[in-house]
Parts: sequence; C-alpha cells; structure tokens
Amino acid sequence: MFWVLFLLSAWAVAGLACLRLCLAAVRAAAVEPHAAVGEHTLTLYEAAFLSGGPRRVADLTLVSMARQRRLLLAHTGWATVVDPCGRDDMERSVIGAIGPGGQSRIAPVRAAAAAADAVRSLADRLAGAGLAVPDGGAGGVAAGVRRVRVAAVTVCALGLVALALPLPATEPRLLIALWFALPLALTLGCLAITRMEIHPYARWASPAGQRLVGALVRQADGTADDRTFLTSVAVRGVHAIGEPDLRAAFAHREKYAGDHWERRA
Repeated sequence: MFWVLFLLSAWAVAGLACLRLCLAAVRAAAVEPHAAVGEHTLTLYEAAFLSGGPRRVADLTLVSMARQRRLLLAHTGWATVVDPCGRDDMERSVIGAIGPGGQSRIAPVRAAAAAADAVRSLADRLAGAGLAVPDGGAGGVAAGVRRVRVAAVTVCALGLVALALPLPATEPRLLIALWFALPLALTLGCLAITRMEIHPYARWASPAGQRLVGALVRQADGTADDRTFLTSVAVRGVHAIGEPDLRAAFAHREKYAGDHWERRA
C-alpha cells in the first residue's frame, strides 16, 4: 500500500494547482475597470506593457529611439547613445541604463530599463485603472495554467513511480493506474475548461486591458508609418521588426541574454 502515499501526493498537487487556477480566474473576472476605461486610448508604452510586460516596454523604447536615429543599435548587440536627452521617463531610463560612456550591450540595458521606476509607475497606473493584473502576472490566469500543466506532469511522474514499485499480486497495476488517472483527469479537464472559457491567457493584461489592446491593433491602418510599426513592436514584440539591421541587433541580444543574463531572472 506504499503507492497510496504517491496517490495522495498526486491529488494534493493536482487539487492545489486547480484551486489556484480557479481563484485566479475569479479574480480576473472580478477586476472592475475604471469608469473612464471605455474612453481611454492606450499609449504605445501602455500597450507594450499589457502585451509583454516590463521588458516589452524596454524593447519598444529601444526600437523607437533607434527609428528616430537618437540611439544606434548595432547588429553586434551594442547600443550607442546619439542624443543624450531623453524625451520622456522611459527614454531617460534607457539612457541612464546605458551609462555615462554612452555605449553598452543591449541585454543589460534592456534588463535595467525594464526594472526602472518609470516602468513600475506605468504598471501601477494600469493596475489602478483595472487594465493590468495587479500582481504583475504572478497570480494570474497564465501563471495558473502553467502550474496546472506542471501538476499534470507531476501526476504522471508519481503514477509511473508507483507502478514501478514492487506490488503484491492482490493489487493489480491496472487498478492503480486508474486511480492515478483521476487526478490527471482533473488537471486536464481544468485546462480544457480554461482554454474554452478564458483563452488567450494574458499574463499582464486584465480582460478590459486585452480589449483595449485589440482595439489599438484594429485602429492601425496597415500603412508603413512609424506609429503602425511601433504598434506592431508593442503588441507582438521585437519579432515584428522587419528591418534587417534591427532584427540582427535584437537577435544577437536574445542569444547573449540567454547565455549570460536571462539565467539571473
């Protein structure tokens, strides 16, 4: 009967993960947007935060300054300041992250700019207006879905371990497998219901924020002006960049960040 301990652990993991996902969904549905949200037009910084969080805001700022030739983003992954006078708090954060030397690798600049006070203030304003998840996504639906997925894998692993134990002939392995199928069915069913009811899972934006981001995308007229270009970067990230030089700079940044910086997060 030692396998029962694994079964109880599987139920505990599955039940807790599903409960946290349900609570996150209830909290997301209960967020009341500010009365003026319906008339609010998102800025690009706001759209970037709601779509991709603090690092998306940093990426948008870097790309915007590069488009205006006030910042050079080399294909080797270095950022160089051309105009040291930032036009807003986000740009001043980027310039400050580059440092007095006027040149730095993109990866540390992105990380420092994403953690700046300007981005935190933006997040607080959006959360206060009911457009962003108040806890920065840590307890949101997207995080809950990830926990349930991990729980499903954990249940499978515990079931395999239980089946690998030496068992008496009076305890058929098929019956034990069926017992572990119950918590697995709970997790998979919870994921299926969440996908049907809530998908897509937004890590940073509340339902009201998602609607405003969708409205911003629909308002883009499809022309190749800077506003439409930056809207694509804000909503879809640096992968939306069509310019070869900028794509090369950020591709180098992503490789460097994966090797040296992202591990610190």
